Amino acid sequence: MEPFVQSKREDTAKEPSLFLLPEWINVDERLTAGFTGRSGGVSGEPWTGLNIGLHVGDDEEAVILNRKRVTEALGWPFEAWTCAEQVHGNRVAKVTLAERGKGKERMDDTITGCDALMTDVPGVLLTSFYADCVPLYFYAPDQGAVALAHAGWRGTVGEIAAMTVEAMEEAYGVQRERIFAAIGPSIGDCCYEVDGPVMTEVDRVMRELNLPEEEQASCMQRKENGKASLNLKELNRQIMIKAGILPSRIELTTWCTGCRTDLFYSYRVEGGKTGRMASWIGIRER
Repeated sequence: MEPFVQSKREDTAKEPSLFLLPEWINVDERLTAGFTGRSGGVSGEPWTGLNIGLHVGDDEEAVILNRKRVTEALGWPFEAWTCAEQVHGNRVAKVTLAERGKGKERMDDTITGCDALMTDVPGVLLTSFYADCVPLYFYAPDQGAVALAHAGWRGTVGEIAAMTVEAMEEAYGVQRERIFAAIGPSIGDCCYEVDGPVMTEVDRVMRELNLPEEEQASCMQRKENGKASLNLKELNRQIMIKAGILPSRIELTTWCTGCRTDLFYSYRVEGGKTGRMASWIGIRER
């Protein structure tokens, strides 16, 4: 069953498109987690709709209004919106109350030099931005800790998923086998072809993970043209498992951003000039 369920509203043209994680939300009513779609925003062409990215050339006021629409729909204050610079690396930053709201209105105010954020502070809404890359979610209910990681192919081969698990363990004392994880809407192997340099890095990671041939084939399929179809979602799932997260605690989406440009933005399919979706996670204050 698809873990990311589209929220149904009366007027989808005016309300932001949201894909929620009900399996998590139903466990803890204070938890919110999900992914935005492309409809229900005020951005003009070519970002038409709910563009969440301030870094793509869109009108800043439109982007901020889109972000406010999302937080309002979630029942959160916009002041809680907190985000990172995203440099396609694997650094994880710990978010305290002092960082709450960083980057909500300006790129130069983001938490710099990182692609993953974690917090155990209630009332902080962690967010991250995408247009094909893989959103990774982490939830440790025992400690009330949550995290998000942005995994493009560079972040994936840099094992940002494992880095996030390690950082949560060190910062909050979480037990790896008690973590819940989710892999959200992103480009699938059906739409994602890569060449030699990327294939070399993926091969390296799969060897380091000691993946059996069958599991390697599920992550990357070589083609006659010398390229390969890459399944970043499955590779991240394998990295999560090797990092100590139980397979039964990992939710894996079936949504492909490349196939469903009616619902999502896709950098690759739309030729680079497009908007950004957001992942989010946070625990409300009591």
